[in-house]
Amino acid sequence: MKMIKKVLAFLGVLFTVGILINATQEKPEKPLAQEVLEEKLVNDYNVYAVPMPENLNFSGELVPIENPDIRERMDRELLVNTYWQSNGLLLFKRANKYFPIIEPILKEQGLPDDFKYLAVIESGLTQAVSPARATGFWQILKGTAKEYGLEVNQNVDERYHIEKSTKVACEYLKRAKKRFGSWTLAAAAYNAGSAGVNRRLEKQDVNSYYDLLLGEETGRYVFRIVAVKEILSNPKKYGFNFNDEDLYTHIPTFNVLIDEPVANFNEFAKKYEINYKILKLHNPWLREAHLNNATGKEYLVKIPKEGYYKTGVGQ
Repeated sequence: MKMIKKVLAFLGVLFTVGILINATQEKPEKPLAQEVLEEKLVNDYNVYAVPMPENLNFSGELVPIENPDIRERMDRELLVNTYWQSNGLLLFKRANKYFPIIEPILKEQGLPDDFKYLAVIESGLTQAVSPARATGFWQILKGTAKEYGLEVNQNVDERYHIEKSTKVACEYLKRAKKRFGSWTLAAAAYNAGSAGVNRRLEKQDVNSYYDLLLGEETGRYVFRIVAVKEILSNPKKYGFNFNDEDLYTHIPTFNVLIDEPVANFNEFAKKYEINYKILKLHNPWLREAHLNNATGKEYLVKIPKEGYYKTGVGQ
């Protein structure tokens, strides 16, 4: 028995020595190409804190970032929108296409140019429909649309009409500015409703958006607008790189007056050497493939100028 114990002990010593020898042996060096690749993967993507810009404002009204809670809320929106890169690039591309349509209307209606960024955060400059059925670039509810004179029915929904819906948004915002005295509160009212903003101002006995305790969405609303304004105005500063040819562009169109029913927009489109899809792309407010128009109302339908689309490809 003693002999067996001695043998086992001797084997244990040999095993331990073997482990120590293996442990002290140098590990094989990584190939140089692998080391370069690992270093490149680390150094080619870096995440940085975003410095707080000075003189941030909405429509000339300063954001009081000297207040710690305001600074944190502003910092959040700058970070979120800086590092949501895919969405950011899409916004740059769409802004190049649609801002030239929106900007002249804002100017004509007497609104600050900054309100184009409100459309950006409302819809991403797409014909979006929210869970509450708010619709279009400006996310207008059906009741509000009708109150401000837009046509909304099965055939036609002018909330999808960029020019007309922009004018309605302007009218709403001008009324809110007159009621609350600031463009910042007018913007908040666009999100929460004028009655809702007024109720909170009275209940909390304050007169500034930045002094209000608000719900999550409205509490972030103006900060999101200001962040998007800052980033879209300074692409290089926030790491967005693109060329002019990367951006989307507006397709020139001409107007065709319609003052009678249209039985089939497929056939209508063919008269102008386009198809129904292209007709709808430029006139999303036409909701069906026909137009009743029993009253003889006048509509202007946009037709793209010749040479911008190729139809029948792949047939």
